[in-house]
Amino acid sequence: MRGQPITDDTCGTFALGGDLVVRRMGFGAMRLTGEGVWGPHEDPSRPGDVLRRAVELGVNLIDTSDAYGPDVNEEDIADALHPYADDLVIATKGGLTRQGPGQWSPVGTPEHLRLACEGSLRRLRLDTIDLYQLHRPDPEVPFAESVGTLADLRRQGKIRHVGLSNVTAEQLAEAREIVPIASVQNRYNLADRDSEPVLDACEEAGIAFLPWFPLAAGDLSSAVAALTDVGDEHGVSHRAIALAWLLHRSPVMVPIPGTSSIPHLEDNIAAAFIELTQPQRDRLDGFDADLGAKLGQISRPLSDEARERVRTRQSTSLLRRWWSKLTGR
Repeated sequence: MRGQPITDDTCGTFALGGDLVVRRMGFGAMRLTGEGVWGPHEDPSRPGDVLRRAVELGVNLIDTSDAYGPDVNEEDIADALHPYADDLVIATKGGLTRQGPGQWSPVGTPEHLRLACEGSLRRLRLDTIDLYQLHRPDPEVPFAESVGTLADLRRQGKIRHVGLSNVTAEQLAEAREIVPIASVQNRYNLADRDSEPVLDACEEAGIAFLPWFPLAAGDLSSAVAALTDVGDEHGVSHRAIALAWLLHRSPVMVPIPGTSSIPHLEDNIAAAFIELTQPQRDRLDGFDADLGAKLGQISRPLSDEARERVRTRQSTSLLRRWWSKLTGR
């Protein structure tokens, strides 16, 4: 499976906005930058090599942001892939500013979003951005005002489709009253399903759901045991099973795992070839990622095994906070 290109039949496709057909295994380019998502990658040739290999492996959705670098990520994508293949969709985001490594601030004013979009168009060498996403709602700016600006840019032909990131189900509903929404990009993985209501809303409306941090089920995750058991049955890593589970979870799910390593990229793509059995899916679906939140309902003493699960759950919570601080997401 590793090194074998995906096809439309391998992992299925999704029509973003109803007309942009992408394979349901994309690539998130954020990690092709320097430490703290700041500046260029330490190996100048790495971003181009990884991006070109992703396309060779059948990926036709690349996700980025003007905040990655900042600006560097978009420039690297254009250097490596422009002129773009006819079926290649470049999705970018605006609405976050950078002050240094690991530092992020939301700015959702109309003035900033217009300038951000123009900058992305220039760096990506595009006349129209296929999918432009609001990176994060700005608490200092009315949400409808930020979304309305993207609607204006869409009417001007600078954006083909509008997407959202880091939003609630209520914000998604509000945005859909203003402009058609093609996608939502929220944190979601086997061990973190807080965005389940948003995923449900996307599924009902036929909106693509792009889970970021899809591989949170790593060594510190309390989900790793369940994933490893299933991975052993397929002869693959628990990370591959985490991605396979996402693909099986919903037909609107479009994972965008990122990496700066070609071997890891090939491992991620191989997840698209994994067919989970119904018992395996049931085992993963039933993983209780919310044990810690339910402790107040437990009146009897915890077993040693349960205490260990709680401790690991707390470690996972710390990991989430660290990742949010690092990436601004």
